[in-house]
Amino acid sequence: MLLLADFSPIKPDFGLLFWTTVFFLIFWFGIGKFAFRAIANGLKQRTQDIQDSLNQAKKAREEMSQLVAENEQLLAQAREERAQILREAKEAKEDIIAEARDKAKKDAQGIINNAKEAIENLKQEAMVDVKNQAGLLAIDIAEKVMRKELQNKDDHQKYVNTLLDEFKMN
Repeated sequence: MLLLADFSPIKPDFGLLFWTTVFFLIFWFGIGKFAFRAIANGLKQRTQDIQDSLNQAKKAREEMSQLVAENEQLLAQAREERAQILREAKEAKEDIIAEARDKAKKDAQGIINNAKEAIENLKQEAMVDVKNQAGLLAIDIAEKVMRKELQNKDDHQKYVNTLLDEFKMN
């Protein structure tokens, strides 16, 4: 205990100062040789890892921006293709409608022409039939007039009128 009473940290004696310095230098040299290198290497490795991560993140950002640009370009191209397809479909629709109209007009014109021909043929047949009937009627009237011998002209006229009335009733 006597040693402790005489100890003063403010005024250390020479032996304590010498040995403390020697142990500190040995400790510092040992730490410097073994621990500081490992710590420095670890810090360098950590710095390198962080830098690599930052470079990868930058590369990923660039790739993402490039992909976004490609996606936008693809979207624009798809929109343009869609618009082109819609234009082509509209043109095809209009062409089909125009063809259908032309065909319908041709078909209608053909039907009208056929109907006109049929009407003309029926008209010709009716005219021939009327002429034949009129001719037969005239022959019948003439035959009947000749068969009957009439004495005066008035009787003859009355008889023709009677035959005409008969014809109108038929």
